[in-house]
Amino acid sequence: MIRPIGIDLFAGAGGLSLGFEQAGFDVVAAVEIDPVHAATHEYNFPDCAVIPRSVTELTGAKIRAAAGIGSQKVDVVFGGAPCQGFSLIGQRALDDPRNSLVKDFVRIVRELGASYFVFENVKGLTVGKHRKFLDEIIEEFGKAGYDVVESWKVLNAYQYGVPQDRQRLFLLGAKKGLKLPEYPAPITSKPSTTGTLPSAPTCSDALDDLPDAERFKQLNFTDEVRVKKSTKASAYAKLMRCDVPEGWAYGYKRKWDPNLLTSSMRSEHTEISRRRFAATEPGKVEPISRFFKLAPDGVSNTLRAGTDSARGAFTSPRPIHYKWNRCITVREMARLHGFPDWFRFNETKWHGARQIGNAVPPPLARAVAMQVMKAMGTKPKRPTKEVALGDIALLRMSIAEAAAYWGIPNPIAQRDRKSGTKKRKQHEIDSAQTALTL
Repeated sequence: MIRPIGIDLFAGAGGLSLGFEQAGFDVVAAVEIDPVHAATHEYNFPDCAVIPRSVTELTGAKIRAAAGIGSQKVDVVFGGAPCQGFSLIGQRALDDPRNSLVKDFVRIVRELGASYFVFENVKGLTVGKHRKFLDEIIEEFGKAGYDVVESWKVLNAYQYGVPQDRQRLFLLGAKKGLKLPEYPAPITSKPSTTGTLPSAPTCSDALDDLPDAERFKQLNFTDEVRVKKSTKASAYAKLMRCDVPEGWAYGYKRKWDPNLLTSSMRSEHTEISRRRFAATEPGKVEPISRFFKLAPDGVSNTLRAGTDSARGAFTSPRPIHYKWNRCITVREMARLHGFPDWFRFNETKWHGARQIGNAVPPPLARAVAMQVMKAMGTKPKRPTKEVALGDIALLRMSIAEAAAYWGIPNPIAQRDRKSGTKKRKQHEIDSAQTALTL
């Protein structure tokens, strides 16, 4: 069965990859410089060619060769290039060397001859001095032979069935002469608001069926434990558990063990912290840690990635659970982000939280991808093939181990979370972080 072809640039763990797959695309290549993220992507998408390189080192021809697609048509290229620097007045922001990755994104779209592209980025790109940069990006796509949907939009994840308030900018474009895609219409509204749309899933919809990680001592040492699935699950939880066919959408079914609770390593909290967490009202911020406490009948705040080692290696500020006096686990973050339960992340909380915080929520990505599919005039096809997930060792690698696995130098200044030692190397600008704020 032939499905349209997509290529993911700046892929991370694969939020966009999953959304496009679920919309009916075959994602044949993913470019990701961070070797730990690249390893996680390979685990979850074993049939996709992962290219652990900087886009600056790549050409369209090299990507085609790695993907093994020869001269086949590339239907869509998608990704979120970091935008990190802004030039002085009178100069083009796009000519700032720190923004070269955006120009590389445009270049690769052109070299691949992609029919469509989706460029994703932070909301901050639409305001103040950053707006000039956005206009320059649109101009650059025009020079490359692509039309861009003029009325660009910032989309919020909770409007597309995700229990999280998360805003992202999307630029949609097509090769000149092709039909431009439209932006997806919202399908859900924020809980407690009045309107014609159904409410987005709430935090309790997302998390109530998951057992408390603190019941399992082994989760102090590993991120997985065998559990008995709860018989009580919301409609949203059933999607994330893939209990219903709709949980797979138009993606490939994975061979997995639904009774294995994964990405659930426990966090250590002092009793003082736990008392502060307990005293915090749901929907409010705990004043000392500045952690947000989830409200069971609301959506999550924006889940952030934390920092890489070049900026101190701070762990993502995971929210406080509404029921238990602790921060949520990586799996609970994944539920709030729209990642299904078969999708796994690096074993360590630091890497796992980064991978989620940097990702586009898959249901939001799928909504956008389906509009590209519609503009192409193609109906998505549900595949019959089942895919075995990759080697579990891919999820247990430190940065140094992952770099060795890929046969590349460690490209990112990094703290090895297993040994606690700092490893300083040349920091490359296309880390998954961005200097803009959401």
